[in-house]
Amino acid sequence: MYPGKRLLDLAVALPLAVLTAPLLVLGAGLAAWQNGGPWLFRQARPGLRGQLFTLFKLQTMTMARDPATGQLLPDAQRLPALGRWLRATSLDELPQLWNIVRGDMSLVGPRPLLPQYLPLYSPRQARRHLVRPGLTGWAQVNGRNAISWEEKFELDNWYVDHESFLLDLRILWRTAGRVLGRRGVAAAGEATMPAFRGSK
Repeated sequence: MYPGKRLLDLAVALPLAVLTAPLLVLGAGLAAWQNGGPWLFRQARPGLRGQLFTLFKLQTMTMARDPATGQLLPDAQRLPALGRWLRATSLDELPQLWNIVRGDMSLVGPRPLLPQYLPLYSPRQARRHLVRPGLTGWAQVNGRNAISWEEKFELDNWYVDHESFLLDLRILWRTAGRVLGRRGVAAAGEATMPAFRGSK
């Protein structure tokens, strides 16, 4: 982490949290209406050095279950139009500003993934945990979820090796265009990405 990165995180995240508070309230209200109550999604994710933290997001998927088995339906079937809209506009990510303020995450870094992926990473892929995970990152502005896992991890590695203040500003600028353009939100036929099962 370069000197001043934590200061940049706080200087941007705190005012942004205040400015986007009305949008967060709107998104939370829509999520609560869609789900009949729950609006905040909490999940353990690996952060710096693989240490787990609690990630916050708006609840975009319903808890619909298969009536025959009682099991949750696949993600794509539990993501209604409202949930897709919250994801496409990135409103569902606003609670992660609190993760940044707490120091769990940074504005820019590899996106925090599921803890069950940890034993599946190659040593090179695991290098993504040498920096704090980010609200956005180099992979997000170079394809987001429309690229393969291997491409995503290579982009994460490139960021780990080239992390700098100017690069972070470049990524934040490009993120604005990505959000407005709603590009690369999901892989074809998926709610986001197919599950990572390890690289060959």
